[in-house]
Amino acid sequence: MRKLLACLFFCLAATSAHATTVGEDGLHKQPWFAVTFKDLKDDLETARSEGKRLAIIIEQRGCIYCKKLHETVFADPMISAYIQANFMVVQYNMFGDEEVIDFDGKTLTEKTAVRRWGLLFTPSIVFLPETVAPGQTAKDAAVMVVPGAFGPKTSLHAFQWVREKGYVRDEPFQKYHARKLAAGE
Repeated sequence: MRKLLACLFFCLAATSAHATTVGEDGLHKQPWFAVTFKDLKDDLETARSEGKRLAIIIEQRGCIYCKKLHETVFADPMISAYIQANFMVVQYNMFGDEEVIDFDGKTLTEKTAVRRWGLLFTPSIVFLPETVAPGQTAKDAAVMVVPGAFGPKTSLHAFQWVREKGYVRDEPFQKYHARKLAAGE
């Protein structure tokens, strides 16, 4: 009986160590997610003024892949610290009704913005450039879109590649990622 209780205690402790907070909207939350009015021009300017890049993460209630991302990637203190130091991350609900203002000035709901941008999977992370040309949408301006949950190294390398502006160099993300893995990074 003692062994059973000890095992049960260990399992509960291990599970709670990787548990994430879920908001009233059913989405997993990180304390470093920015809560904004979802006006992309304002969010981009805020990120830039803080010396950060803007990333939008699209999630949905009950998404097992979103949970995986939060519990295996964002739970890693090194990855979380890197993202927090270099990115302003704003969360969107794939089926949400909060108002969003796209870069071209069009007012939408979260769900219509997600459809407009052609995003089909959760989680999806939309990485935006430092400046956006007039009339562009978030989809037009995005420098990288990560559709789905990937492991810790792939996810970290995606954030690093964007921060290092890999999209303006001759090394595509796949080669960057392979190089980083070969170097043990």
